[in-house]
Amino acid sequence: MDANEKKQVIKEKYGKIAMVGGSCCSSRCCEDSDVIDLSKSIGYSEDDLKAVPDANLGLGCGNPVAFSELKAGDIVLDLGSGAGFDCFLAAQKIGSSGKVIGVDMTQAMIEKAQANALKYGYSNVEFRLGDIEDLPVESESVDVIISNCVINLAPDKEKVFREAFRVLKPGGAMYISDTVLLAELPEDLRNNKDLLAGCVAGALLKEEYLALLKKVGFSVEILNEDLDISKRKYNGLPVESLQFKACK
Repeated sequence: MDANEKKQVIKEKYGKIAMVGGSCCSSRCCEDSDVIDLSKSIGYSEDDLKAVPDANLGLGCGNPVAFSELKAGDIVLDLGSGAGFDCFLAAQKIGSSGKVIGVDMTQAMIEKAQANALKYGYSNVEFRLGDIEDLPVESESVDVIISNCVINLAPDKEKVFREAFRVLKPGGAMYISDTVLLAELPEDLRNNKDLLAGCVAGALLKEEYLALLKKVGFSVEILNEDLDISKRKYNGLPVESLQFKACK
């Protein structure tokens, strides 16, 4: 698959999730109870899960808001915002003087997130249709970037990191939870559409991922590595959830 084919697979998969309900970031679907248990296992509290239940689709591999050091008045950008779950949690931390921008390339997700914002009264959150490889965001306009299990889906991760670097203010930071590989996957798994949409087939080796971040100018601090998520969510494949802070 080329880059456009990969993006089309992802759009179709996540468009369907937005329309019919939550699903794990893997090849199998989850029941509601599974989504809640999984969310707790990756760092979401009971209060988080009660805040905007319609926005939690069980797609993450961590909780970037929990370690993102947000403060009142921050301008926050969420890469791959989905139904808006992390955006709304971030909005609670930054208050009315701040703003959260969610960017997603799936129209159905944008519409679902906008509906959630209206339903739950989040006036300091905005959702924009766009590609994280070409962000619809002004340069040096964002204090903090968050992202949860999304960058692995992008065919050109260096473009994502360059765009993130561009839109961050000097001294700004990214707080990311993402899947990375601990060993190469066989070719047949690399080309598996379910595993691509499931946050595995498009992932990079951890060392390669970190090298790209440093190449575009970020300094990186690894905050946590969830190895057990391979068993909980990815059927034992050689993948972990990497949680890190990257500073401009």
